[in-house]
Amino acid sequence: MNTKLTSNKELNIFEALMPLVVLIALLAINVLGVYGDDALSGSNQFVLLVGAAVAMVVGFYNKVSYEFMIEKVADNFKSTAGAILILLMVGALAGAWMISGIIPSMIYYGLKVLNPSIFLPACLIICAIISVATGSSWTTAATVGIALIGIGDAMGISKGMVAGAVISGAYFGDKMSPLSDTTNLASAMAGAKLFDHIKYMMFTTIPSVLVALVVFIILSFKQTPSSDINTAELLSSIEASFNITPLLFIVPLIVIILIIKKTKPLIALFAGTLLGGLFALMFQPGIVSTVGGSETLNFVSAYKGIMNAFTVDVAVETSNTQLNDLFSSGGMSGMLGTIWLIMCAMVFGGVMEAIGALQRISQALLSMAKSIFGLFASTVASCLALNITASDQYLSLVVSGKMYKQAYEDRGLAPENLSRTLEDSGTVTSVLIPWNTCGAYQSGVLGVSVSEYFVYAVFNYVSPIMTLIFAAFGIKIKQLVKGK
Repeated sequence: MNTKLTSNKELNIFEALMPLVVLIALLAINVLGVYGDDALSGSNQFVLLVGAAVAMVVGFYNKVSYEFMIEKVADNFKSTAGAILILLMVGALAGAWMISGIIPSMIYYGLKVLNPSIFLPACLIICAIISVATGSSWTTAATVGIALIGIGDAMGISKGMVAGAVISGAYFGDKMSPLSDTTNLASAMAGAKLFDHIKYMMFTTIPSVLVALVVFIILSFKQTPSSDINTAELLSSIEASFNITPLLFIVPLIVIILIIKKTKPLIALFAGTLLGGLFALMFQPGIVSTVGGSETLNFVSAYKGIMNAFTVDVAVETSNTQLNDLFSSGGMSGMLGTIWLIMCAMVFGGVMEAIGALQRISQALLSMAKSIFGLFASTVASCLALNITASDQYLSLVVSGKMYKQAYEDRGLAPENLSRTLEDSGTVTSVLIPWNTCGAYQSGVLGVSVSEYFVYAVFNYVSPIMTLIFAAFGIKIKQLVKGK
């Protein structure tokens, strides 16, 4: 809320854009020309550091000290400490829920209830409900999202499609829930009342999610089980390997209730992890002892099995090779690649902020707003630019909100116009940027690269288009003074 962009009058727009141009060019070479989806294994992280180095050279040229740039990088690291801890806890939770049978049970009952012809729209609706209830797209992905990816994979449905449906539903709830941090932040930055903001968002959000739902219904009609998929055989293999029971759903239910009760996500996930370990001992003692490296369950093998599930790569072998990849987890160590990416992105964003590039780019976009539509378009462009350069959705909302608030008032526009546009562009597009904290998180948790789910995250890229359509045709553009 107290974020203030660094100003540098000596920096021109071309210098401000230079590090970004270099970054995008190198990322294109990495992803499209050389590494493909494997670019996140390390090359993209180094490219972000190269972009930061170019920004530093620009900063030195414009009389910005090295110490000041490092200070801004340190501030960025501090701001992402919570996200990094959540990522580590999600890794531990995934491991605990896998060996306890919670995720296998979700997959088991999901295979019984769902079928390919309704699966994708069902994913969107389920995730939307959970996200509205919890106010968190991150928690939604870390719980039901992981299970839905597994169910879809067992059905032979593209992981990219399933991830797109999960993310579309999760971010619908993230936008619309009064419990969501971004919903509260966007309304606060624009000066709008929370429930007025939510009500006004419905005009663009409902059409956007309906478009996404129609797309997933059409895609589902085209889904048919692969010839080598035998659901009965999959169910039998799961039953043979795990003790499957609805009682295991007590743990995810507790986590969801904790989030609804406004418990901090890190605390709720930690509680879910510990309960997952306890339920593993209660319901899957044989698996725990095997993971702990012993044929019998004793204190040492129980302790080691649970700790291994929390921290390192573990896998449960089944009689079906198709399921073996599903029933594996990287634990906390599996999240280190994502954390590495976020840290490198924070270096780039911190240096860009220190040299005044973020403010210069934002000013240039604001100066282009010559009309009502131009003002909305500039807001969308600013949110996108900040999601790309600052690599953080919160900074996108805060900076754009502060920068454009007066401009909306000067045009006689109610603050709900700005708060809605911030959410339609800043909140939902963050997950489409691989090195943004949200893109890195969702990719790491769901095990699906941004390039795989990008085209299927329909809600997330239709939302900013929808807000521009409403602005272009003057639909639901609320005036600051009635009748003006």
